[in-house]
Amino acid sequence: MSLARRRFMISVACAGAALAAPSVHGRARAKVVVVGGGAGGASIARKIAIDAPNQIEVALVEPNALHTTCYFSNLYLGGIRSFESLQHGYDRLIRSGVQVVADTAAAIDREKRRVVLAGGGHLPYDRLVVAPGIDFIEGSVPGWDLEAADRMPHAYKAGPQTLLLAKMIESLPQGGVFAMIAPPEPYRCPPGPYERVSMIAHYLTKKNPTAKIIIIDPKEEFTLQKLFEDAWLKYYDGMIEWIGPDFGSRDLSVSPDAMEISVDGEVMKVDCCNVIPAQKAGKIAHLAGLTEMSGWAPVDPLSMRSRVDDRVFVLGDSAQQGDMPKSATSARSQAEVAAATVIGDLTGRAIPEPVYSNACWSALAPGDSVKDGGTYKPADGKIASIEKYVSQADEDAATRAATYQESLDWYNTITAQIFG
Repeated sequence: MSLARRRFMISVACAGAALAAPSVHGRARAKVVVVGGGAGGASIARKIAIDAPNQIEVALVEPNALHTTCYFSNLYLGGIRSFESLQHGYDRLIRSGVQVVADTAAAIDREKRRVVLAGGGHLPYDRLVVAPGIDFIEGSVPGWDLEAADRMPHAYKAGPQTLLLAKMIESLPQGGVFAMIAPPEPYRCPPGPYERVSMIAHYLTKKNPTAKIIIIDPKEEFTLQKLFEDAWLKYYDGMIEWIGPDFGSRDLSVSPDAMEISVDGEVMKVDCCNVIPAQKAGKIAHLAGLTEMSGWAPVDPLSMRSRVDDRVFVLGDSAQQGDMPKSATSARSQAEVAAATVIGDLTGRAIPEPVYSNACWSALAPGDSVKDGGTYKPADGKIASIEKYVSQADEDAATRAATYQESLDWYNTITAQIFG
């Protein structure tokens, strides 16, 4: 067992003891349990623990000792960033007063207000935050299921799948074919699949310049399409082909064992296939009865409070909230609003008017990034867009280089805000 893992387990044991300990202030602190240690979950856990340390006890349920960010994992696939640079621990959250419980939430008993743990036992709560990220819709790509992910990886949950996809790209034969099945909307990080293609193309131009990339997309258009297509022509001319609905992408199936894709009845053999399936809220949100027919969990735009249960909040990718894209910045912004509401609920503090923001950076090549984002407010029963911005197609190299550096600074800033 590594020293880091031992320290994590010791910290968790201390946190578990604190959960069971009686209050030393004469009155028990209110209890908040957070399920999921990603951008939304870790952000709100840390925020509440810092802002209301003597009034609220915060437990974060997260089975992994390290969180691997999905954002910036494309730069790892492009050979630009190390895998270790994507990994962040919870030691600083623990030092902030968060009680990290190294377990999986197996169920949520909303009637008794407790989270049931896979390892046995349960955690009572006064307020619950559910931030489990995404899961995949089985059967959304005919021929593919989660059992096939070891042959056709999704790599849309960062970690072992990211390493597997990188290994497959590195092993691509000279002149080989890499295929991506892009997801239907809505899904995590709208520019993500196309940044991924750009980064893989960057890697291949250095290591395997005669390789080909095929994108098979159910969407008629995709986020930042002109910016990506201009970059592909500039940096990777002739390497990338995009197949949309007009060319048969709706009639699609895959054969993971044969490494084949059928598009509009035509079967093509490929050397590596990255299947990014349709997505839905994380499993625990469904088990808790927080989701609707769309597969996502509806929330009140004023607070991120579940529309199903007013003692529960849903953050990040799992939430069905309106116009905000599913991104790390969105999740962190939502966590700030929800934290203020939870603290207000439990302490009586005034709750400020909610304002949300999002920002996404997409790397086209080293030193060349574009961005998009906006601000949002509650309106018409949803989180509505009030202002947007996006990089322009005619920007000069200096502007793009500055945006690229801005993205690196953003990563360092947001991970420090989330994980301490």
